[in-house]
Amino acid sequence: MKYLITLVTLATVGFASVLPAIDETSLLQKRAQPEGVDVSAHQRNVNWASLDVSFAYIKATEGTGHINPEFASQYIGATNAGLIRGAYHFARPDVSSGAVQATYFLAHGGGWSNDGRTLPGALDLEHNPNGATCYGLSASSMVAWICDFVNTYHAATTRYPVIYTTTAWWITCTRNNSGFGNTSPLWIARYGPSPGPLPAGWGYHTFWQYTDAGRGVGDHDRFNGDMAGLKRMAIG
Repeated sequence: MKYLITLVTLATVGFASVLPAIDETSLLQKRAQPEGVDVSAHQRNVNWASLDVSFAYIKATEGTGHINPEFASQYIGATNAGLIRGAYHFARPDVSSGAVQATYFLAHGGGWSNDGRTLPGALDLEHNPNGATCYGLSASSMVAWICDFVNTYHAATTRYPVIYTTTAWWITCTRNNSGFGNTSPLWIARYGPSPGPLPAGWGYHTFWQYTDAGRGVGDHDRFNGDMAGLKRMAIG
């Protein structure tokens, strides 16, 4: 998938003795546009403590025949590092229905729980790495496939999945369908100084993957809000 305000530690006793204690929780709550990462088996062993991020999305599944072999260790690592985290599914509309793939995703790490730390699952929709950009589907068939996945996931979790995509892919493969913006949060991928124009139906993005060359793992993301908003998204 091509898809940090640092808390300063006072090192000297002299400073520590004259300055009030720093409320780290308060500082995190005020952090604007929390930084995050997304990882897959390509990153393998992630040094979470070195990343200085607030959230992570971890690839769980692809199609109905692939489970990320690093998912468990990566998910546990992110959890132990205190991150808000979630799982994503790489869509393969050419191999099975949206409902089948949503069920597969849910069975292998893609679920959601109201624990304040779990983000709703994400559906990764991008160009086919092994063939036709739109997986051989017409725009209407692609929209139906996405609806199938989204509705199946929502029925199982009460949460609508986040949709990860690029504006170019969305225009090409759905004819810029505007029917998902009121339910599924948008995770837009664009490497540049801004998220750029968004797909139809979304007035704003929720996540922005802004680089594939970030520190440590490559793919870095920003949440469009503050830390309190990110936590509210995890709660649902």
